Amino acid sequence: MSKAFVRESDGDEEELEPSLKLPAGVRNYITPAGHARLKNELEHLVKRERPQVVEVVAWAASNGDRSENGDYIYGKRRLREIDRRIRFLTKRLDIAEVVDPLRQGNNDQVFFGARVTVADGDGSENTYTIVGVDEADASRGRISWVSPLARALIKAREGDTIRFQSPVGIRELDIVEVAYLPVD
Repeated sequence: MSKAFVRESDGDEEELEPSLKLPAGVRNYITPAGHARLKNELEHLVKRERPQVVEVVAWAASNGDRSENGDYIYGKRRLREIDRRIRFLTKRLDIAEVVDPLRQGNNDQVFFGARVTVADGDGSENTYTIVGVDEADASRGRISWVSPLARALIKAREGDTIRFQSPVGIRELDIVEVAYLPVD
């Protein structure tokens, strides 16, 4: 099929889910562990996965008719996905600013990399670690530093009460503890 009939975009940002897009003018802060994970993924894609897929596509192309050749068709599609991810990772790593939470020392104020324990009105406690956009994982208590909760927590201190807009309305949380520990 001619490329004239296939809609393919080189722009990575339009294809990202909203949670992965960086707001305009915002720096891409990341922890050392998150930076290492992105570099390892990029290296794996470039040195292992892409060469294997290229080999399969080359073999499939040598078999002749490509129009009904599943290995060729799906291999080419996988190559596009890999190349898109490589471009995304390269751009993110180029603009990444590595911030080590351990350099904050014994600080009771919340900044990037802080592990914050908060209590709501009924006394239940939750612990969150403020990390980069590419490291956020709510199931592990890691929230992006651009999220509404993290924005409300930034610069607050132990003992402060913060207010922020959540999906269920305005919430108030008391900051119980602030610690700076390595993020794994």
